Amino acid sequence: MPFSKLLAFGCAVAVAAALTVSAMAQPVVRMGWAPKPTILPPYDGPHQPVTNYDKVMAAHKGEMRWSHDVVKTTRFHGEWVQMASGDSTPMMFYGDDRTFWVVWDGQVRFTIDGETPFVASKGFLVQVPFRVPFKLDVVGNRPARFFRVTHTNRLPLYTADQPKPAALDDKNRTEYIKVTYPSPPDTYKLPNRPYRDFFKDVVAADPTHGPKDHSVAQDDDLYINIIRGQGFPTPPATNKGHFHVGSDEFWFILEGKVEYLIEGIGLVTSEAGDVVFVPPGRWHRAAWADGQMDTRLSFNNRPGMLHSFAEDANGRQ
Repeated sequence: MPFSKLLAFGCAVAVAAALTVSAMAQPVVRMGWAPKPTILPPYDGPHQPVTNYDKVMAAHKGEMRWSHDVVKTTRFHGEWVQMASGDSTPMMFYGDDRTFWVVWDGQVRFTIDGETPFVASKGFLVQVPFRVPFKLDVVGNRPARFFRVTHTNRLPLYTADQPKPAALDDKNRTEYIKVTYPSPPDTYKLPNRPYRDFFKDVVAADPTHGPKDHSVAQDDDLYINIIRGQGFPTPPATNKGHFHVGSDEFWFILEGKVEYLIEGIGLVTSEAGDVVFVPPGRWHRAAWADGQMDTRLSFNNRPGMLHSFAEDANGRQ
C-alpha cells in the first residue's frame, strides 16, 4: 500500500478509535420512574435552606465555648463548634464512623494515632477514620471554630489509659464501662488523608481551576467532594436541577458564592462559611455565582448517589 494511502488509513483508524473511546467515556443516560413526593419534606429541626455563618456567630456572641446544630438527620450530624484558647479534648475514637472537620477560625492541633501531629487553621479539611484515636488542642490565644460532621446519635469511645469518663445525662442514663474489642482501626486509603489545606493545596496551587483530586473523603457510607469553578450568569428557572430519593444533601461553602434554586424556596445565594441543606425529594440546582471563583464542599451519603434529573434534561443540569 502506498505511503499516502497507508497514512490516510492510519488516520481513519485513529479517528475511529478516538470516537469509540469518546463514546465509551460518555455515560449511558437511562430513564425510569422515580418516587417524587407531592408534599415536600419540610425543613424541620435545625435545618434551614442556608445557615448563615455570620448569624450563627451573632447568636453566640460573648460565649467562649458553644455548639450550634446545623444538620441533624437520621444519618448525619453537622454542627458548628467553638472551643476556647487552651481547651483540649480527651483521646477518643468512634467505633464505626469517620469524623470530619472544616476548620474555619483559630488554630487546632490534631493528634491522630499513627500520624504526625499537625496544626490546622482556616480552610483545613480534616478527617479521622473509624477506631483511630484522636484528640484536639486549641493553640494560640484565640478560640478555635470548626464545622464538625459525625453520624447522628453515635457516641465516642475513649482510650483505656484515661480515667473513666463521666456518665451521660441522657434518657438512657448511659455510663462508660471498660471493654475489649478485636476489630482493628481503619486506615487512610486514598482519597482519604489526614488533612487537605484548601487555601494552599487547592486555591494557591491553581487559582483558576478546581483540583483534579477533588474527592476528599470516601467510604461505603459517606462521600465528601470539592466542587470548584468560575462563576457564570444565573441559569434559567427551567433548569430545575435534580432531586434525591430518600437522601438529603448539604454543602459547606468554602470560597466565593454559590447560588441554589430549591423547590419550594426559590433562588438563594450562599457565601463562604454558610451551610446549605436540601431535604430528600426536592428539586435543587447549584451554580457558581457570577463574578469570582466559587467552591462548595458536598456531603453525600455514599459515592455515586443517584441524581434524578428531569425527563427532558438528558441526565444533566
